[in-house]
Amino acid sequence: MVDHTPSASGTPFAEVSFLVVDVETTGISAWAGDRVTEVAAVFVKGGVVREAFSSLVNPGRPIPPFITHLTGIDDAMVRNAPPFGEIAGQLAQHMVGRVFVAHNARFDWNFLSAEYRRVTSTPLDSLTSEQLCTVRLARRFLSHLPRRNLDAVANHYGVSIDGRHRAMGDARATAHVLVGLLKDAERSGLYTWEALGELLSRRTSKARAKRSALPRGSDGREGA
Repeated sequence: MVDHTPSASGTPFAEVSFLVVDVETTGISAWAGDRVTEVAAVFVKGGVVREAFSSLVNPGRPIPPFITHLTGIDDAMVRNAPPFGEIAGQLAQHMVGRVFVAHNARFDWNFLSAEYRRVTSTPLDSLTSEQLCTVRLARRFLSHLPRRNLDAVANHYGVSIDGRHRAMGDARATAHVLVGLLKDAERSGLYTWEALGELLSRRTSKARAKRSALPRGSDGREGA
């Protein structure tokens, strides 16, 4: 659990310690052989953003050309970088007692979970069981935007991304986006971590119920 002491009405956002994380990878399949090539983490607390950790990672496999085109990370850059096992401990120290945050958190969480599983018997959720996805927050508080990818949301808050599709550039931008989203949450009447969690949990339950009520085609796709 995150190390904070809630008041009777909950824990104000300013008292919650967040760790905003971004990973760059060799592909999109965390559990089918793709690996992390870069990871960065940024502290956020009380609206203050502070860089915590950044490292290239040797994935132990070639980086596809389309990934190099997207990120700028190639095989030569990671050849002498540490394998994930050599940075796992340092990264883990930053996670303990903090809420894990990412833009599309499931993607980053799955990749880090897969990497930790390769090097230790300690699961990632033993370090921090609480997650927050800024995409989900953007869907809630920025529903007027036609897109809620990092570029669109950062642009909405006037956040420049110095190093797009690099781990620290994206993590830093996501951290500032998080600050903006939490301010919007307060403007909507949500002031505590518990209240925000309840809102997101309630919306997830409604979405699941809606999906389960949809007719399924013969191929199993909803609404087909």
